[in-house]
Amino acid sequence: MRAILLLIIVLLQSSFKPIGEENKFRQDVAVIHNSEQGLPKGAIDKMKIYNNAPLAIASEDTYQWNGNEWAKSSSTYNEQSVSHFKNLPMNSGKVLSQVSYAGRTYIGCENGLFIKVKNKKWEQILPADENYSWALKNVSALVIDSNGNLWFGSKEGIGKNTNGTWQLFTGKEGVPYNQFTCATAGPNGEVWFGTENGAIRAENDYFYYRTSRRWLPDNKVNDIAVDKDGTAWVATDNGIGQIISKEMTYEEKASYFTQQTEERHNRMGFICQNHLNEQYNIDSYELAISDNDGQYTAMYGAAQAFRYSITGDKEAKEIADRSFEAVKWLVDITSVPGFPARVIIPVDWHEPVNEQYSQEYNKRNQKNDPFWKDIYPRFPLSEDGKYRWKCDTSSDELAGHYFYYGIYYDLVAETEEEKTAVKQVVADVTDHLIRNSFKLVDYDGMPTRWGSFDPDYFNSIWGWDQRGLNSMMMLSFLNVASHVTENPKYDEVAKMLRDEENYHINAMHPKEFFPPENVVPWDNNLGLMSFYGLINYEKDPELLMMYRLSLEYAWLNISKQKNAFWDGLYGALANSFTKKVNEGYFNTSELFKENPLFAQSVIDRYGKSSLDTKYIKETLQRIPLDLIGYEMDNTHRLDILFDTTPAQKTDMGWGVDSYALPIDERGHVRLDRDAFDLHDSEGNGYSEHEGTFYLLPYYFAKYHDLIPQ
Repeated sequence: MRAILLLIIVLLQSSFKPIGEENKFRQDVAVIHNSEQGLPKGAIDKMKIYNNAPLAIASEDTYQWNGNEWAKSSSTYNEQSVSHFKNLPMNSGKVLSQVSYAGRTYIGCENGLFIKVKNKKWEQILPADENYSWALKNVSALVIDSNGNLWFGSKEGIGKNTNGTWQLFTGKEGVPYNQFTCATAGPNGEVWFGTENGAIRAENDYFYYRTSRRWLPDNKVNDIAVDKDGTAWVATDNGIGQIISKEMTYEEKASYFTQQTEERHNRMGFICQNHLNEQYNIDSYELAISDNDGQYTAMYGAAQAFRYSITGDKEAKEIADRSFEAVKWLVDITSVPGFPARVIIPVDWHEPVNEQYSQEYNKRNQKNDPFWKDIYPRFPLSEDGKYRWKCDTSSDELAGHYFYYGIYYDLVAETEEEKTAVKQVVADVTDHLIRNSFKLVDYDGMPTRWGSFDPDYFNSIWGWDQRGLNSMMMLSFLNVASHVTENPKYDEVAKMLRDEENYHINAMHPKEFFPPENVVPWDNNLGLMSFYGLINYEKDPELLMMYRLSLEYAWLNISKQKNAFWDGLYGALANSFTKKVNEGYFNTSELFKENPLFAQSVIDRYGKSSLDTKYIKETLQRIPLDLIGYEMDNTHRLDILFDTTPAQKTDMGWGVDSYALPIDERGHVRLDRDAFDLHDSEGNGYSEHEGTFYLLPYYFAKYHDLIPQ
């Protein structure tokens, strides 16, 4: 974990300061300490800060952190025992916690919270506020914060007493878990609670949940200590989790992720996740391939294109140029004119790719998926014999390609040579689709598994559920082609598809949302990316109104997923529609004459964006710096509601506020995942994902003025 440790050193060089500027925020970073750093194997029982240094107590031994490693220490720390109390109330049960508050002693017991009164008797406290009145059980955590408030953690939830007034929190108020083990205070009013399943930081009456290997070496928390800088040292059954919260800016975070992507995710110009040979260890990375190298490379290139447009940074242009060349290479390398490959690898690639996708493998897959394409080899040789390219390309790849074509052409391509290259590849791919009746046709002369955009497919029992999305995508591809090449034939083809096949009507229902087996989250990704080209380059006001309706329909179904990229795409396109409304672009008396009230009703209902940009900012701020794919299970949480839709998976749901859980508390490190999936794993610690996860939504939102400049 050398790279993460170096990052921590850099973060620690900055002083602890309150945040005042709008573009600064607090970034949580976790470092795992175990036997590799000198700790004993197994449980750490206690964690203390003694003489400004962290002390870890395991069994009879004490270990001190010197900034680089843990070493056995002769330091001792005497802690007051909770076992000496006498004359406890009958049935109070075992004493679990204690604290002195306002000169009086409080004890938390198995059967209540008690205070010692003047006559040395114990009086039970029954906390109550406007919502709750509790007789407490298992009061395992008591602490006084730096502002002088008393906190407890019990079976019922968390309580805070401020000047004699109680405020009580349950799952409905955001408490994620209630089997407490300990509590400690930080220097700035925050309180940390340890539980049997993770740690909770209470800050400004909000609860941050830190669980799973992303944050801790083990979920069973035995003790927590917080140093003067606000860093939490969490003792668990399998080592120590150090959680640092430091000031950062959006741009500093972007620089970090650009460096991360360039150093560990660039394979011949292609960008995707890597493989970790040692679980959780980014230093053990090995460059990998994915089915969507073209899409992921295009999205990274788009991020850098927006960056270049905003900043003029030469590095951004170099990366954007390289990304375009890589995406274009996918088209140029294949034996079929205009057909884009999924992947390009050298012939000496370390994996036996064609053996993995044998004809026997294809036959087995067809038993579960009758449309699985039986094609061999799946990685044909390039004409020069130096590379292999993967076939059976999907609509996902096309969405990424066309999304980037328009952005690169508009924001990056400056010379005539650069613009000509974009025009050539866009024409090649679009002409391939037109020539093959709107299908991606492979080297075997047959359509790919997910590459059909033709009317016959949409009108069949096989493709009816894809006609809305794929019709919209095809019209988007043609709009991009028309804009980039300035060739009117693409407008003519789009008009034919609308007039004869009703593609624009299909596009008003751009995605299926029921039954659940028809719903996949990556359709949201490729659909919204396609909307970007469809709406930005459309000139017909009636079609713009129809597409605005379609955009709202598509986005409302995912508007609570806290996906900064999807929110950004919606916000940018909705705002562009608003701008046209304000400029008088739409003459409602001349539109939809068969129903003269329709145009005005669209403006009245959708003339303004319904986006709340605070969720873009929240997600950008809370995206972890560590993009390893961890397994994260949130199905046990108290602050969630399960999705009870018929036929839905049992582990789908959202927070009690009806929005997805925060990004740093779920296992998603890709832009095309379902944020309502409560139990997710993106590689189970054996993959690290590229920084596009932050870079694209950040630079996109910044370019479109959706976050502070």
